Amino acid sequence: MIWGPLTIRPLGGARNIAIGSGSFLNTNIRFGVPSAPVTIGRNVQIGPNVSFETVSHGLVYEPGKGRGDIVRPIVVEDEVWIAAGAIITGGVTIGRGAVVVAGAVVSRDVAPGAVVGGVPAREIVKA
Repeated sequence: MIWGPLTIRPLGGARNIAIGSGSFLNTNIRFGVPSAPVTIGRNVQIGPNVSFETVSHGLVYEPGKGRGDIVRPIVVEDEVWIAAGAIITGGVTIGRGAVVVAGAVVSRDVAPGAVVGGVPAREIVKA
């Protein structure tokens, strides 16, 4: 079930999104998916204002080249809950049954069953 609206960047990026059965996406979900995919498993709950960003930039500016793009996929396994306002960055896998608390910025893998929160997100309840 998708309540929408969804933002998918760039146009045509929807081909890089897979959503499993029984999953729920609340309002104002953003997918930044120019080339790497976002895969969402079954029975996943996603709160409002969550962003999935598969692209980031390098920290060093090179004259004539810019910062360059770092593009990596995102995987959300089955039965995960991502609460309101979380940001999930490229290269992250969120393990089955994990919880991401509201406002967290997830930049590392999350173990199955773990509860993570903060900026950057850290495990606050052991799996």
